[in-house]
Amino acid sequence: QLQLVESGGGLVQPGGSLRLSCEISAFTLDDYSIGWFRQAPGKEREGVSCSRREGRVTNYADSVKGRFTIFRDKNTVYLQMNSLRNEDTAVYYCAAAPQQWLRWFDSSEYKYWGQGTQVTVSS
Repeated sequence: QLQLVESGGGLVQPGGSLRLSCEISAFTLDDYSIGWFRQAPGKEREGVSCSRREGRVTNYADSVKGRFTIFRDKNTVYLQMNSLRNEDTAVYYCAAAPQQWLRWFDSSEYKYWGQGTQVTVSS
């Protein structure tokens, strides 16, 4: 059974940093595109970033470009978040899709999901 487990969320002040982890089990990471999504209270789930199959291509939402970095290491995909803002507060989810070419920001493209981790940016 394919599983994704997020960790690394927490409370941080504006301008601070967090690193989220998405640990993958029961499949080969290179065979999947991995996306990070977030959902704030009362808002729709939005795509934050994606690491395409084999990890050579990455995508970012305009709101996080230059602040967030997605990268892979062994069986884990990380989301390094710097210069955090209040509006980054949300539950963050990672998701897996078997295809390389996809509408990375569209949650319906992804087949497997983690349980989410809370990120709160507040002073």
